[in-house]
Order: sequence, then structure tokens, then C-alpha cells
Amino acid sequence: MEKNHRYAVIMAGGIGSRFWPVSKTSRPKQFLDILGTGKSFIRHTFERFSKVIPAENFLVVTNTRYRPMVLEHLPELREEQVLCEPLSRNTAPCVAYAARHIHAIDPAATMVVTPSDHLILNENEFSEVITEGLGFAESHDALVTIGIQPGRPDTGYGYIQIDTGKKDGSFCKVKTFTEKPTLDVAKMFVESGEFFWNAGIFIWRTEKILREFEKYLPEVAQIFASIAGAYNTPDEQAAIDHIYPECRNVSIDYGIMEKSADTYVRCSDFGWSDIGTWGSLYTHRPKDVDDNAITGEAIAYDTRGCLISIPEGKVGVVKGLEEYIVVASEDSLLICPRSEEQCIRQFVEDVKLKKGDEYV
Repeated sequence: MEKNHRYAVIMAGGIGSRFWPVSKTSRPKQFLDILGTGKSFIRHTFERFSKVIPAENFLVVTNTRYRPMVLEHLPELREEQVLCEPLSRNTAPCVAYAARHIHAIDPAATMVVTPSDHLILNENEFSEVITEGLGFAESHDALVTIGIQPGRPDTGYGYIQIDTGKKDGSFCKVKTFTEKPTLDVAKMFVESGEFFWNAGIFIWRTEKILREFEKYLPEVAQIFASIAGAYNTPDEQAAIDHIYPECRNVSIDYGIMEKSADTYVRCSDFGWSDIGTWGSLYTHRPKDVDDNAITGEAIAYDTRGCLISIPEGKVGVVKGLEEYIVVASEDSLLICPRSEEQCIRQFVEDVKLKKGDEYV
């Protein structure tokens, strides 16, 4: 059988602190059924990409402590398909590690890199876009990213500006990347028609991305090149554990995508959402007549526009709240205005100081 040179890399090492108190270090959000579908985020991600990539060509990059959970949720994978980071160093070292590992197996490889926690409503359209992206990356000296048609001026997403004068079929040259803008700027972006949400999904040949690391993040490239003989050997984990602390914390977007002259975007609208916060989850959950999104056993009186989540075996009663987040876990309770959910990360740090790591 002819070898398949297409690989999928799922980044699944984050803690998901913005979903506290349900998401915790002991079991972060990628392993939870926050959408209420009966499947975890990482399971959905695997099944979505398995329509395009064979199971034996998947890799999951995660924290060492989460390897057993990855194998529990993705039993199709072998242990060696789970790459373990000893500590978090953002997405650029994660991508460099995966690209080096895959390139050592298959120098002709093309890889798609994806977060583990997205919502995709139109999965058939999504599969077509990813397949097109893989084909483009295979036939061009390019880095490909996926852009989403914005449905509103959202300040929680990064934006990609296309160069409308430089198109290659369905792919446009990227003009600029912009991190989360102010509301006024986001409105201008959407009105211009030139800006798309950055989905954080990337496609490239391993040979191409490794060259870009050498050009734009040479210190990261050198760190991972220093253990070239260890990849896909019994010595790989020990070598990674040794070098990883040397890597600086830098994202692939900032480190390479924003600097490369060979970045293209495939724009689409397949019902994408980065379910990164309770507020974004509220947007996608079914609502009652008072616009409350309720999960679990809860009774709401004079309450409107709230997201309420009560764990199994408990009952919640909420009265007199408007546009609040009310989330209970086995040992913690969050009550916060939806408009102030950006404070949750600080809440987590304060809880850690006051009560200890077991609560976060």
C-alpha cells in the first residue's frame, strides 16, 4: 500500500483556566464534555480530522501528566503517538517538536496542526477545506492558515487581513495578522471585508516549516536540531525533557506566521467557534424563554441571559440575576457577570494562593 504522507497534530497541553471551576489542572477542558454531546473536545477533534487523516498518522502533543487521559479518550492511538512536553512553552516549541518528530519518520510529510477544543458545525465543509489546504501546501512553498468569515465584530479573536490582489485559486496571500482588537477596530475590520477570524489551524510541509524556524526562530530550531539522533528512538523523551526548558515561550503566530513572506489563508465559513470561554459556550448553548443556557438540575426565578451549569447529583436555585455565569463543580462555585469573565484567570490565581493547587 502506498504510504500516506499527511499527518495531523493535535495540540492538547493547555489547562483551560477560563473554564474554571469545571476545567482544572487535574482534568482540563479538552478532556471534558463541555458541549453536552457525550464526547470530549479532543474526541470530537480526532473524529473530525480522521475523515481526512488516517489514525496511524495522528500525533497529540500534550503535557506529560495528560498522556493517560489522551490514550483513554483516543484508544485508536499507540503510546508513541502521544508526544509529551515536560512543561508548557506555548505553540512554537510544540510545533517545532512535532515537525521534527514527523520529519524524522517521513521527510515528505505534510502536517496540519490544530487546537483540541474547537466547535465545527459543518464538518463536511470543514473536511473539504482541510483537504484543499493539504493539497495547496503540498504543491506550493507556502504556510497555510484557515480564516473564518466573521459573523460579528468579536474582540475575542485574532484577525487575518487578506491581500485581495494576490490570490491563487481559493487561497489568498496574507497581508497582516492582528491580535484581539478593540470593539471599534473590530467593527472596521468586519465592514472592510478584508479581515477574517484566525482559526489557529495551520498546514505546511514539515520541510517548509523547519526552514521557517531556521529563518525566524533560529534559537528554537537549534534547540530541537541538537537532538536530531533521538527522534523516534527510546531516547526521545529523555532528550526532550532535557532541552525543553531552554525554549522561550513564544507562539507560532508571533514567531513565524506574522513574519513569513509565504503565508496564505484559505477563507471559509463552516460554523467555527473557539469555545474558549463560558461566554462563547453561552452563545452556542440552547436557551430557555428567558435566554438562560442551563446545564444540569437548576431552577431559575426572575433570571435572564445567564449561563448556569450544575454538576450531576446537585440542584441549583438562582434568583434575580441578569447576564451572569453561575458554574458549580464538586468543590468550587463561580458567580460572575458575563461581561467580566476576563477576570476568571485572575480568580484562578487568587484561589490557588488562598486554597492551594487542588482547587484549580
